[in-house]
Amino acid sequence: MTRCSAASLERDEPLVATASVVERFLLIEDPGPWGPHVLQSARLSGPVRARLRRAARERGLRTLLIRRPVIPHATRPPEHSRAVFLVDARQATTHATTVHDLMELVDLDLAGPSTGSGNGGWAPHPHPIVLVCTHGKHDPCCAELGRPLAAALARAHPDLTWEASHIGGDRFAGNLVVLPRGDYFGRLDPTSGPATVERYLAGDLDLEHHRGRSTQNWVVQAAEAQARHAFGATRIDAFTVTTVTRHEDRHVVELVVRGERVTATVAVDHREPARLTCHAETDQPAPRYWVELARRD
Repeated sequence: MTRCSAASLERDEPLVATASVVERFLLIEDPGPWGPHVLQSARLSGPVRARLRRAARERGLRTLLIRRPVIPHATRPPEHSRAVFLVDARQATTHATTVHDLMELVDLDLAGPSTGSGNGGWAPHPHPIVLVCTHGKHDPCCAELGRPLAAALARAHPDLTWEASHIGGDRFAGNLVVLPRGDYFGRLDPTSGPATVERYLAGDLDLEHHRGRSTQNWVVQAAEAQARHAFGATRIDAFTVTTVTRHEDRHVVELVVRGERVTATVAVDHREPARLTCHAETDQPAPRYWVELARRD
């Protein structure tokens, strides 16, 4: 059976404008094994699942389970308290705490420390978090391509790297997202992955593998990708969105690229239907974006 990642690559499906649209992440350390769907997992008790579902509805929190990669011949640390991270990707901030039992999540203040009622048990976490999707129960591509990528990154950046449950876009495995900004990258391997992360930590985006930023909708992700390629703008801070409007069947994105004002006009249609995951039972059409750029005075 052809894997969805191989099929996507064969039909030359672009990576741009495919990052999951998420503004807030909740990361919970759990060694696994993970079931296909985190918020239905028997590893989480009923009260914890109910609390996390409510947080998803009320606060837009995307819950991911995370664990440290297993590196061959490395010594695994003993069991200890579990790390929990609360990430606001729009503000590009991360706060952390620890729990000794997952039931503590029921009473944890998931609003974070910005509510004015104290820090809620959270402390600022100033370091990037590199998440590699290895969720094989969700899609085999994520395990087969994600685990070697995670191991390579863990050797290069052991303190930053975590395996993660489903982050979105199985067919673009190996996938990773760098928090707190929420930059998604795809089709990485043990060679390109560490190089991409090194560039990122130096403030530079690898446009060949960049899928988009999670705080932007797919239209804006498409506009950003086109503008970055057109201007050779690889620096993370080289791009700012000012306004997004819709005019009939077109979206208009006003942006600034390396200090230059640009208008991106984006039209959307669909590609030929295809199997978008390994477990898909029917073909589905993925969106396709057409972007025209114009400089503004």
